Amino acid sequence: MTVFALAVGGFIGTLLRYGLGESMPTLTNGFPVGVLAVNLVGCLVVGWFFTAAEVRWTLRPEVRLGFGVGTIGAFTTFSAFSVQTVELIQDGRLAIAALYVLLSALGGLLLAYAGVCLAKVKKKEVTR
Repeated sequence: MTVFALAVGGFIGTLLRYGLGESMPTLTNGFPVGVLAVNLVGCLVVGWFFTAAEVRWTLRPEVRLGFGVGTIGAFTTFSAFSVQTVELIQDGRLAIAALYVLLSALGGLLLAYAGVCLAKVKKKEVTR
């Protein structure tokens, strides 16, 4: 069951990544906006999901793995980030490569932390 959950999640994440990546064009300066957006969204979602799954919900392990590792793991793409960074460097676009690495690393960490914090926020009770 775990392998099936991972496979289904991976399939969904791959389709989502492809769709979002295709909808966001690369800028004329070669900055890979699509992969950056996908990875940053993935960092926020994975931080939120694994924290919420721990503190708010009781989920079967297959669901946690299927969505967290399968879907979000397939949605984000470290390999594309790495290759695009190397290509920017080889093309002599060092400033763009540095900005891409900085935004990816710091943005990813900040958004993962934001996701963790969002998952820990308790709903306020409405009193009448």
